Amino acid sequence: MPLVRHSRFTAIDFESAGAARGVADRPVQVGLASWSLAEGHGGGFVSHLSTDGPVQWSARKVHGIGPEDLKDAPSLLSLWPELKARLAGAMVVAHGKGTEKRFLRAFPGHGFGPWIDTLLLARAAWPDLPDHSLGALCEQWNLTEKVRSIVPDKSWHDARFDAVASLVLLEHLVDELPLADLPAEHLAKPDTSVWHRLKRR
Repeated sequence: MPLVRHSRFTAIDFESAGAARGVADRPVQVGLASWSLAEGHGGGFVSHLSTDGPVQWSARKVHGIGPEDLKDAPSLLSLWPELKARLAGAMVVAHGKGTEKRFLRAFPGHGFGPWIDTLLLARAAWPDLPDHSLGALCEQWNLTEKVRSIVPDKSWHDARFDAVASLVLLEHLVDELPLADLPAEHLAKPDTSVWHRLKRR
């Protein structure tokens, strides 16, 4: 496993149609971005995704994506070449990786990873913070303006914006702790035991 400073990180984020009784949740937007210590931030990609069901009102209230945005959008499966090219060979990053891993099951045996979860990293690094959501962490460490400079004219719950935000947070973690000269595998299994003990109190 290479050192953090020699690794390429690609973040992925999905926005979803929202779950409803008897209806499985489905992705309606995917965003990706890349970062490395050597090359900085780049490699942005975002696309709406076609869906065979409605966007729930509760989900649209969060991300603002409606049927008019999904008209003529590609399917997730049709974007396989794009996602494969961007994720292959990278450390895959997400903030709360459960949703992203679940939607990527559309590609069985894809082999992407290892996964870096910035939510778990933040809980390990700053267990006593009251809020470990991506937006709260970026506000806590004054990172939001950097995200906006990379993804202008967008905001939270745009898939590319959130993907970039997770990488800006990762960059901050690597710089502050510091982690650059550790094997990248250390990022995949952070010790969140202190956070769990605090949560139980």
